Amino acid sequence: MKTKYDKYGALHVGSGGKLVDRNGEAVALHGYSTHSLSWYPEYVNRDFLENMRDEWHIDAIRLAMYTAEEDGYCVGDDANRARLVEVVDRGVKAATELGLYVIIDWHILSDSNPLIHEDLAADFFELVSSRYAAYGNVFYEICNEPNVDCTWADIKQYADRIIPIIRKNDKYAVILVGTPKWSQRLDEAVSDPITIDDNLMYVVHFYADTHRDELRQVYKDAIKAGLPVFCSEFGTCAADGNNAHNAEEAEIWLQLLEANDTSYLMWNISNRDETSAAFVPECDNYAGPYRDSDLREPALWYKNRLTGK
Repeated sequence: MKTKYDKYGALHVGSGGKLVDRNGEAVALHGYSTHSLSWYPEYVNRDFLENMRDEWHIDAIRLAMYTAEEDGYCVGDDANRARLVEVVDRGVKAATELGLYVIIDWHILSDSNPLIHEDLAADFFELVSSRYAAYGNVFYEICNEPNVDCTWADIKQYADRIIPIIRKNDKYAVILVGTPKWSQRLDEAVSDPITIDDNLMYVVHFYADTHRDELRQVYKDAIKAGLPVFCSEFGTCAADGNNAHNAEEAEIWLQLLEANDTSYLMWNISNRDETSAAFVPECDNYAGPYRDSDLREPALWYKNRLTGK
């Protein structure tokens, strides 16, 4: 099976702010994000990813490694950290064998400012960037959703330390940088972009039943300004992961992203009891294939959209 990676190879940020292949042609990735690797590691296996590639037509997977939540990388012991590194390694290697692009996501959330665990982040990105430097399919997302009182200046200070660590080992991988207010303030990056590296993309996240015209305008303005934008997480429901599946608003979002060659990955691969989870709680199948009855409404909508059904 010829994969998108077979076709395009390693990607980079082009002069126009788009993700492009070796020939400068725009490439948009469409995939799924895991939930916490501490809570749902079972899905990180080759059979599951192969099913998602072949049956759902995803071409990218995001490995969301929580940092401060229960059993997160920054709050567990050394043994827990080693387990998480092993899950990341398993995911990267399986994705690579299957021709999928893979995002290693430092998933801050309750630790709202990436400076809080900056030293652990530095150690982690030193490890993974040296380990996967030769992998052309790996992206590094250095902070998931800065929030509460975290400023763009804080994020830039953090990025000024972490990006050189990655670049010392991996000269060419695309680096994704979260923006303030749960990765919504692209406008602040437009006004004051990071200048130490040019193979960067700035992250926007949206939940279609919460974020509508106001955030879409922020996105449009950023694209017009030439900012490289990547949507590493979206949902069709409310921002808390629950409430109704809003297909109408989600469709407006995805058509807008597609019109601008912006990659997007849906949240989340789990059977958690919430609207945004891909699978119903009763489904304990961690490999596939899946029946429609195993899927929550947003996941079935997304699968049908990706496969053209």
